[in-house]
Amino acid sequence: MDGDRLRFFDGHMEAFPLYEAFEGRVTGEIADVRIKVQKSQISFYNRHLFACVSFVRVRKKKDCPKAYIVVTFGLGHKVESPRIDVATEPYPGRWTHHVLIGEPEAVDGELMAWVKEAAEFSAAK
Repeated sequence: MDGDRLRFFDGHMEAFPLYEAFEGRVTGEIADVRIKVQKSQISFYNRHLFACVSFVRVRKKKDCPKAYIVVTFGLGHKVESPRIDVATEPYPGRWTHHVLIGEPEAVDGELMAWVKEAAEFSAAK
């Protein structure tokens, strides 16, 4: 991992293995992914942004595990699942979904199917 990623996790190092699990699956399963580390999120791009990792609050603090990341992705439809913490439609035909990940096992086939669909949705713009 490079220094930018490590700096992003400064103060949240217990969540770093969760990010590693996610990044590994994304780069291993989706072609031509670019990663940009920013102050408030780590963004995943193909032609456009399709997913990001952050520490945005999607649950009350008492309902969050000690170590977590939030995976955000955009689709052309709303996903109905108990795993989706927040889904908003910032404009017609664009749904932003937030999923709290508290263990590496949560970076599973279901999450990756949504992220792959988000990458396809992004690439088709």
